[in-house]
Amino acid sequence: MATGGLDAVLFDFHGTLAMTVDPVAWVTAAAADCGVALDHVRATALADRIATAGGLPGVAKPARVPPQWSEDWADRDLDARANRRVFIGLADTVPSNVPGLAEAIYERVGTVACWQPYPDALPTLAALYAAGIKVAVVSNTGFDIRPMLDAWGFSQFCEAVVLSFEVGCLKPDPKIFWRACAALGVPPERTLMVGDNAADAGAVSAGCSALIVASAPVGRPNGLIRAYRLAKEG
Repeated sequence: MATGGLDAVLFDFHGTLAMTVDPVAWVTAAAADCGVALDHVRATALADRIATAGGLPGVAKPARVPPQWSEDWADRDLDARANRRVFIGLADTVPSNVPGLAEAIYERVGTVACWQPYPDALPTLAALYAAGIKVAVVSNTGFDIRPMLDAWGFSQFCEAVVLSFEVGCLKPDPKIFWRACAALGVPPERTLMVGDNAADAGAVSAGCSALIVASAPVGRPNGLIRAYRLAKEG
């Protein structure tokens, strides 16, 4: 148990610990996986249209989901198969003349090639661990984020990873925060949730404290070290 402060900190993933890479780079690399070299102008136009359609997970939500994808969209963070179907389906609504592009875009989402950690994330996790404060990652997602946590060295500081599609509930449902607290063996009232949106703030209804940080551009710190200070102060 941490002395004089809180016992645990839960972190959101997307927008808190990490952010997706530039959409143009993502689409360019996916096209290369399909054996097609896109020039910057064409890649930019495609990336913009696919992002607008909702086919780049974590970049933007579509203004309108086609009826045939509405059920999968609703279940995208609760079912890995629905997640895959809907994002490939949305990306495929944009003509590209690159066979297999929609699938190639999706295949990259669960890899380090598609994500970049915030520069203050690892130092914050390391500081919490050194202080004896337990750490978990709690994410609304339909794919496994552990490969990124492993590659960035985050996993060594995390005692639990709670993913919505594995546990069957979504933030802000209190159950997902209770599940994380139980995995750490820490009561909610001794736990801080750190995220970037209202769903993360829902941890308050589970009895936790909450810290909301603003999502920063890729490569810039987003103030995560405040989580360490709050946890130490209690």
